Amino acid sequence: MSIAERFLIALLIVFTVPWLLWRLGRTDRWAPLVVVQILLGIVLGPGVLGHWFPAYYEFVFRPEVIHTLNGLAWWAVMLFVMIAGVELDLKQAWRHRHESGITAGLALGMPLLMGCGAALVMLQWPHGWLGPQAQPWQFVLGIGMACAVTALPILVLFLEKLALLRQPLGQRILRYASLDDIAIWGVLAIIVMDWARVGRQAMFLLGFVVAGWLCRTLMRRVSEPDRWYLALVWLVACALGADWSGLHFMVGAFLAGAVLDAEWFDQEKMDLLRHHVLLVLMPVFFLSTGLRTSWTMGGLDVLLAAALLLAAAVAGKLAGVHLAGRVLGWARGESTLIGWLLQTKALIMIIFANILLDREIITSGTFTALLLMAVASTMLTIPMAERCLAGQRLAASAGMPEPLRSSRR
Repeated sequence: MSIAERFLIALLIVFTVPWLLWRLGRTDRWAPLVVVQILLGIVLGPGVLGHWFPAYYEFVFRPEVIHTLNGLAWWAVMLFVMIAGVELDLKQAWRHRHESGITAGLALGMPLLMGCGAALVMLQWPHGWLGPQAQPWQFVLGIGMACAVTALPILVLFLEKLALLRQPLGQRILRYASLDDIAIWGVLAIIVMDWARVGRQAMFLLGFVVAGWLCRTLMRRVSEPDRWYLALVWLVACALGADWSGLHFMVGAFLAGAVLDAEWFDQEKMDLLRHHVLLVLMPVFFLSTGLRTSWTMGGLDVLLAAALLLAAAVAGKLAGVHLAGRVLGWARGESTLIGWLLQTKALIMIIFANILLDREIITSGTFTALLLMAVASTMLTIPMAERCLAGQRLAASAGMPEPLRSSRR
């Protein structure tokens, strides 16, 4: 068979099987379609399909097919990360900077500390979790940030599902996640910094400041249809510059979106673009990600590492948000709901882990453990959040104070 036919077989599998499992299995409550797609990518990878059915794996996933899939995956994730940057509402975060700063700081800081502790434990294991190009501090900080990540775009989808997106509580949660996103990408830039090319990176950052000012000036003067096209040009230019300087191209993609104002674009069109990227392109990224998973160091070890990371991520996030609630005087039950909603990791954590793997800061075994942790934490979000909301509705019907009403806005 030709490479094109094998490539089309791969696409047929990745667009057909997850949708059938999601629709026929009615998994939307605990495993949204995006989670099913990620899980299928793992199953189709070398750790499962390649191990148990190597002939089938090698028949479809030839190196040429994988290279083609990777190209599509790069473009998909660049678009997705840029949209995440555009959707950051820094004006609202600044307007509520006291509450947002405390909550975002604790929601990020506690799982970061616990994740760093889990990474130190992993370094004591006899297996090779540390990548060949990594310094121990890069590994520890990278794992810590992976445990602290909240996936803003998927959080938006979950808030829509729970009918909270346009509510005051939903907007507050988005502010917290937005500030954490900025911190995550900033720390990532430090982790992947190529100290042998510091001069290039300084040139890129200086050029980005100047180019960003020019881009914003131009965007204000052109019509909206032109802004969409110019945004794509700006995206590619920033990604190219970041990768050339030694930073990852996805760091450039995030920066490209972060300097653009959301009000320059029709919100419904932006929502549709995010939806279409998730529908048309991101399944290829999930497949490409799954093809990078590995169980070579032992499946039990990977599962134990994933469980350790999951415990650090969940406990850290809940503890941080509860501490913020006590400091700010939130109503009873509010901290638990917010803590569970901020558990959503999925795409951003997977993107984050892909970058660490690309830079050889982590091994494929560590990548697999992080991937499993991201999937598990995302699967927990909706059931636990619905449980919190049900408890609050029951308390409200019994005549108790409305728990969603914070005493400090």
